[in-house]
Amino acid sequence: MPAAPEIREAILKGSWIRKMFEEGAQLKAAVGADKVFDFTLGNPYGAPPDRLVAEIARLADHPSLDLHKYMPNAGFPEVRDAIARSLAGSTGVPFSGAMVVMTAGAAGALNVALHALLSPGDEVVVVAPYFVEYLFYIRNAGGVPVVVESDADFRLDMAAIGSSLSARTKAVIINTPNNPTGAIYPEADLRALDALLAKKESSDGNPVYVLSDEPYRKIVYPGDTFAPPAASLRNCLVAYSHSKDLNVPGERIGYLAVSPNAADAPEIAEACVFCNRTLGFVNAPSLMQRAVASLQDEPADLSVYTANRNALLDCLSQAGFNVKAPGGAFYLFVPSPAADEMIFVAAAREENVLVVPGTGFGRSGHFRVAFCVSPETVERSLPAWRRLGEKFFGKAGGGA
Repeated sequence: MPAAPEIREAILKGSWIRKMFEEGAQLKAAVGADKVFDFTLGNPYGAPPDRLVAEIARLADHPSLDLHKYMPNAGFPEVRDAIARSLAGSTGVPFSGAMVVMTAGAAGALNVALHALLSPGDEVVVVAPYFVEYLFYIRNAGGVPVVVESDADFRLDMAAIGSSLSARTKAVIINTPNNPTGAIYPEADLRALDALLAKKESSDGNPVYVLSDEPYRKIVYPGDTFAPPAASLRNCLVAYSHSKDLNVPGERIGYLAVSPNAADAPEIAEACVFCNRTLGFVNAPSLMQRAVASLQDEPADLSVYTANRNALLDCLSQAGFNVKAPGGAFYLFVPSPAADEMIFVAAAREENVLVVPGTGFGRSGHFRVAFCVSPETVERSLPAWRRLGEKFFGKAGGGA
């Protein structure tokens, strides 16, 4: 029996990130890992913080009777309360544990929210460049993605968003700091988005929810500030993951929080709990729920990311690339020196430099560099970047 046509098409258009990562694994096997500079996957660098490691060990050594048992489908109440207190402190919005659902990472949170909100044919606005899985999540829930472009600085384009709204618009997905661009949406833009959606809602009486995907909100560089969307947007659902701030992407632990300011918030929260169960997640991992409860305000370690970011910005700029400093996350999103970015991606591969084409994020003519790698990988890659600069711009950017 063949796979469903929609799934076959999705596989053909599948994630460029994974494709390039798998290509990197083959290249490493052929020439040696130390000769390959793999900037494809947003796999956070380094070990989890000592506080988390100690808490996991404590829980494993002295488990409570209910640690590995079923729990309320929304998660352990005391964990949800801790998250609500943290969110209330950072946003000024009175979140409560009743509006928090523990999920299998931010991906689980977004899928839960979309299934809770969408009826077949409902539209969800997605801002390009975007994390490509958004489109699949929306379609999985029976929705229709409507892609709009960001502006030249990768900020929200209110005119483009406004023209995309229709009677079927049910939600907008935003991602700040952004993957793949590192752009951070300022508070003024978030307030403008809320005003835009309020105007639309007043004309047809239907709320438009904003799904705020925030796994990088603690990864913000000096000179930039993260503005919490829930502080500016009424109908906001916050999707969070500890994959990036605590370096535990394999543990799949995150949450979905419904703003108490959102229209029909209690019903939306109840629907999210139901969908968490029926989508098959049932509960987020029990041990990890308890482990992260006391680390909600633990800062991310930015030391390596900052050094890698600065080294690559200096090298690529000197080599001729028109690269902008990201305000957050751990990616550079660089205009390709060739009109067809696949020409550049192929040239980079010849230098054993692996990057992801911008097509994979809905913005062709660019490539993404994930600099969440070891400092040694960055340092060893610099001569290759200089050679690429010389090839495409006629300048090597100095150095050997």
